[in-house]
Amino acid sequence: MALFAIVLFFIIDGAMGQALAHGVADGDKGYILETSGFLFWPFLYLGAKHMVTGYDHLLFLLGVIFFLYRMKDISIYVTLFAIGHSSTLLLGVLTDVSVSSYLVDAIIGLSVVYKALDNIGAYQRWFGFQPNTKAATLVFGLFHGFGLATKLQDFNLSPDGLIGNLLAFNVGVEIGQLLALGAILIIMGFWRKSSSFWRHAYTANVVFMTLGFILTGYQLAGFFVA
Repeated sequence: MALFAIVLFFIIDGAMGQALAHGVADGDKGYILETSGFLFWPFLYLGAKHMVTGYDHLLFLLGVIFFLYRMKDISIYVTLFAIGHSSTLLLGVLTDVSVSSYLVDAIIGLSVVYKALDNIGAYQRWFGFQPNTKAATLVFGLFHGFGLATKLQDFNLSPDGLIGNLLAFNVGVEIGQLLALGAILIIMGFWRKSSSFWRHAYTANVVFMTLGFILTGYQLAGFFVA
C-alpha cells in the first residue's frame, strides 16, 4: 500500500498541475505553431508526451485495468479505448468540430468517477444491474480522443502535412499509452501480491472517484470563468 500511496501522490500532484495548466506545454505550443510540412518524429514525440503526462487519461486506464488480471482481457479493453480515442482525435481535428475543451475534460473527469463506481459495484447495488463495461470503455474513449483533439484545435495547424502529422501524433499517443500502461501493470502486479490489495482496493477506488470529481470541478470552474 505504501508503494501505491507514493504513486498516487505523484498522480494527484500531476493531475492538479495538468488541470490548472489545461493544455499542451508552452514550449510545445510554440513548436507546433512554427512547424510546416510532414514531421513524423516530432509529432510522434508530442503525442507520446501528451499521453504519458495526461493524468486524467491514466487515471481512467488505471480504473479500467484495476481488477483485470489476464493479458487477454487487458488487451481487449485497451484496444477498445484506443479505437475510441483514435477515432475522435482524427475526426475532431480534420472536421474542425468545435466543442469547449473545458466541457470535454469535465466529461473525462466524470469517466474516472464512473469507472471507480463500477469497480466498487455501485451500479449493481443502486440499480440492480451491471452496465456493459466494454461499451462504456469505448464510449469514454471517444470523449478522451475528443479531449486530445481540442488541445490540437487550439493551434492553427498547417494544412501542409496535416494528415500525416495527425497520424504521427496518434501513433505517439498509442506508444505513450503502452508505456504508461506497462508501468501501471508493473506497480499493480507488486501491489496485488501483497495482502493489502484487497483490504485497500475499495479505498483506492474511492480516492480515484474523488480525484475524478476534483478534475471535473476544475474544468467546470474554468468553463464558467472563461
